[in-house]
Amino acid sequence: MTVVDCPTCAKKVEWSEKNKFRPFCSERCKQIDLGAWAEEKYAIPAAPPVDPLDEE
Repeated sequence: MTVVDCPTCAKKVEWSEKNKFRPFCSERCKQIDLGAWAEEKYAIPAAPPVDPLDEE
């Protein structure tokens, strides 16, 4: 049996097919995470793209 931490609340969650919300512990935690994505609270750091026309 694999046990992971819920990404939202850190509660221990069994990773199995009987947990339909995995890796979350509940529908509530799943929705909180989805809301954070929708509000753009998560971002992947990156450098701004270089415009080849700006290079002289």
